[in-house]
Amino acid sequence: MGITVQQQKLYKSGLVYALLSYGIWGVFPLYWKLLSHVPPQQILAHRIVWSLLFLMIILTWRRERLFLQYLASPRILGILILTGALIGGNWFTYIYAVNNNHIVDASLGYYINPMVNILLGVVFLNERLTRVQIIAVAFALAGVAFLTFHYGKLPLISLFLAFSFGCYGLLRKKANLQSMPGLMVETLILAPVALWYLWHVNSAGIGAFGHYSRFADLLLILGGPVTALPLFWFGIAATRIPLSTLGFIQYLSPTIQLLIGIFVFSEPFDAAYLVSFGLVWTGLGIYTYSVIVGMKRRTI
Repeated sequence: MGITVQQQKLYKSGLVYALLSYGIWGVFPLYWKLLSHVPPQQILAHRIVWSLLFLMIILTWRRERLFLQYLASPRILGILILTGALIGGNWFTYIYAVNNNHIVDASLGYYINPMVNILLGVVFLNERLTRVQIIAVAFALAGVAFLTFHYGKLPLISLFLAFSFGCYGLLRKKANLQSMPGLMVETLILAPVALWYLWHVNSAGIGAFGHYSRFADLLLILGGPVTALPLFWFGIAATRIPLSTLGFIQYLSPTIQLLIGIFVFSEPFDAAYLVSFGLVWTGLGIYTYSVIVGMKRRTI
C-alpha cells in the first residue's frame, strides 16, 4: 500500500517539530549565556517555577487532566519524584556547564547518551546487544577513557548529563507516561523547594529577579516556555515520524552545541578532545549503521 497524502503531511510536520525541538535544544547555550551573571541555582529555580506555570496554562487550555491521575497513583507519583530529581539535576548541571565554559563537555554528554541508553537497556530491561552494538559501545567507552587518561580525571559533567538523562528516559519508559502531564507533575514536585529558595535569596538581598534588569527578568520568565515547548514539540514529532528517524535527528542538538562552544565562545578543543570525540562519533556511526541494517531486515 502507498503512503497517503495525509500520512505525508503528518510525516513532514513531524520532521518540522523534531527539527524545531532539537534545534532549540542545540542553541540553549546562547540563551543561558545571557543569564551568566545570575547564579545557576537561581536560574534553575526560576526555570522550574515558570515551567510549572506555563504547563498549567497549556494543560488547562487543552483540557487535559491526566496529570491528576498521576498525582492520585502512589506508584506513578513515586516514579515522578525520582524523575523530577533526575531532570532537575540534569537542568542544573547543564546550566552550570554553559555558564562556566563547559559547553563542549555538555555536548559530549549528549553524544554519549545513546550509548548510555543501550547499557541501561541491557542492565535493567534485559536487552541483548548485537556484536555491532558491542563494538559501538566499546568505541564510546574508549572515547571517555582516553579523555580521562589524558587529563587524569573523569569528564564528570559529560557523564552526569548522559547518565541522568538516560536514567530519566529509562524510568519514563518503564512507567509509560505522557510527556507533558508527566513534566507537569515533576515541576509541581520541585516547585515548593524552588519557591522557598527564591524567597530565601530574595529575603537575603541576593535574589536576581527584579534586581538586575527587566531583560534578565524576561529571560528568567521565558525559561518556562523555552523549557516546555521543545518537549511538547518533541512529543508531537515522536507520534508522527519513525523512532529511528528521531534518533538520527537527535545528533543535531549536541552538534550545534559543540559548534557554539568552539566557534562562538572559543572553548578549547585540543587534540585530546578531538581523539575522544572521534572515538565517540565512530561508535555512533557504527550504532547508526546497525539501526539502518535492522530496519532493512524488518522490511524484507
